[in-house]
Amino acid sequence: MAISRNELRQVLYDNQKDIEKYDVFPRDTNLDSFPLQVFVGVRRSGKSFLLFQKIRQLLQEGHGWDDLLYLDFEDTRLGSFSSEDFNLILECHQEMYGKRPMLFLDEMQNVDGWQKFARNLADKKYQVFITGSNAKMLSKEIMYALGGRYIPVEVYPFSFREFLSYSQVPFDEPSLIATESKARFMKAYREYMTWGGLPESIHLPVKRAYLSSVYQKIYLGDIVQRHGIANSKLLQLLIKKLAESVMRPISYTRLSKILSSVAGRISVPTVSCYVSCAEDVWLLLRLRNIASAFAEKESVCKYYFIDNGLLSLQLLNADTALLENAVALSLFRKYGHDPDNERVFFYHSNVEVDFYIPEDELAVQVSYSIADEQTKAREVGALTKLPNAYPCRRRVIVTYEEECSITDQHGTIEVIPGWKWLLSY
Repeated sequence: MAISRNELRQVLYDNQKDIEKYDVFPRDTNLDSFPLQVFVGVRRSGKSFLLFQKIRQLLQEGHGWDDLLYLDFEDTRLGSFSSEDFNLILECHQEMYGKRPMLFLDEMQNVDGWQKFARNLADKKYQVFITGSNAKMLSKEIMYALGGRYIPVEVYPFSFREFLSYSQVPFDEPSLIATESKARFMKAYREYMTWGGLPESIHLPVKRAYLSSVYQKIYLGDIVQRHGIANSKLLQLLIKKLAESVMRPISYTRLSKILSSVAGRISVPTVSCYVSCAEDVWLLLRLRNIASAFAEKESVCKYYFIDNGLLSLQLLNADTALLENAVALSLFRKYGHDPDNERVFFYHSNVEVDFYIPEDELAVQVSYSIADEQTKAREVGALTKLPNAYPCRRRVIVTYEEECSITDQHGTIEVIPGWKWLLSY
């Protein structure tokens, strides 16, 4: 039985009251003025709460609910809602307020046939914000279904600044000087490095169980079940190996050989397929070598995890890997991570540099410590040679807590502690 007008109006009213009650934490995510946006990202990264943030912002700016329409398609009262009912949403709002609204549609892909309605809204110049869950439809599938009319807004787990603000840990200059507040800050820094920034995990006293449950939903639900992967153990081994290799380039061929040695013959195309599946659900983020030919750019890459907590589940004694993963995420947040990712690279030719950003001519090395002279010489040597191949206006070594500057023939190399780097991104 189709949903009635009275039932839909009641749901719309109740959704308004629910949003007004939420304690919405303001994210640093840039919600620009483009009128058609889809929030994409990994499970539990806070996509729905970004909708709430935008709505609350508009309410504070003087808009009323007569200007705004929010509908959560996971509301159980919408169980009978079908594609034929979409226009009823606009009709109900018109009856209630007599105005054309901005639409905020949460988990819209739960209703078969939603794509046509979303495209029609775009064609009629509505302002629309949509979230999509990986449980129902992958981010790239949503964007494909919408035919290029909408732009994606990448939603990451909390940045370090967001993590500190949400945890109510001060990070102003006086707090970073005073002994007690600095100790509290450094404790939060260690916690963020180890357990990451998935919003719902932050106030949990024991985070591993929650992170394990999120990982299992991504691994089993979003990858294994969706793609009908018969050998889930092989996929788990692949993810484990990519976690162990997070700081180093690795090829499909190399992965195939490693997995074949422990799990029987595994082809390169199968490895490529499994890696792509993990990327599709935002578990893995790929980094390409700026110095490689086209074919190698795709087949020999570095891979990072969308959250340090999810990476920690896979590793022991992983301080350096977690530091580099956190730096990678900070760069992806700033510069974006579209499927082609032509903004953030690594450099590997005669030397290896962890990150290179052409548009800012920025080169970044990550090393837990450079107290050892051999380690220092290796990291500095790479940054000294890179300007011979690519322009470098700024060169940085990110360590866990060391800070200094080093001078060479090209100028200054900054040595910055990870916490200071993360606060600036």
